[in-house]
Amino acid sequence: MPNTPCDAIIITNLDTLPGFRIDTHYGLVVGSIVETRHLVSHLQALWHKIWGGEVHGYSKLLEDVHTEALQRLKEKAHYAGANAVLNIRFATSEIGDGAAELIAYGTAVRVIADA
Repeated sequence: MPNTPCDAIIITNLDTLPGFRIDTHYGLVVGSIVETRHLVSHLQALWHKIWGGEVHGYSKLLEDVHTEALQRLKEKAHYAGANAVLNIRFATSEIGDGAAELIAYGTAVRVIADA
């Protein structure tokens, strides 16, 4: 995947960024994605419900949606003019039968290095 300006956005779960100070505050940014379970993953989950163990299809799905939600968050921060997103958090919710939403959110800011 080619580098984009969004790749330079600093993401942290801290409310400050050591070595930097906040120059401009842009407010809340959100990246979300809704995905459905794949039939194969669903069947694996049913199997593991009986026998136990990791459901690799669900783990891969969660990893993919996590990456996509972060990318969308970075894009919104970039378009707002930010170069960092602080205090990032994730939330999930079930939308309906077999569909779930993952939300990444945080505070978009422009930071500059401390002198």
